Amino acid sequence: MANPKYAEATRDIPQAVDVGELSDGTKIRKRAPRMRACSLKDAKGKLCAGHLKRWFFFGEELQKLYGKDAELYRCEKCKTVYLPNEDETPRSGTLSY
Repeated sequence: MANPKYAEATRDIPQAVDVGELSDGTKIRKRAPRMRACSLKDAKGKLCAGHLKRWFFFGEELQKLYGKDAELYRCEKCKTVYLPNEDETPRSGTLSY
């Protein structure tokens, strides 16, 4: 039963999508637009909600898959790797004013 206090959602909310898994079991996901926190749930259904941090020093396996200069993010809590969303402008490079 819907809660009368809140309006019904009129559009789909984009979610992170599973892309694959590394050999050690680490999950790889693609970020939803403007995503800042991990949306992975554990076996009990509890949301991780760890912050996604830009990851510069990743291992050989990820370098082979995405290149050594790839823009990757990692959850500070569960260590899930996130790829950037292709609908957003890349956050790589130098800031210019």
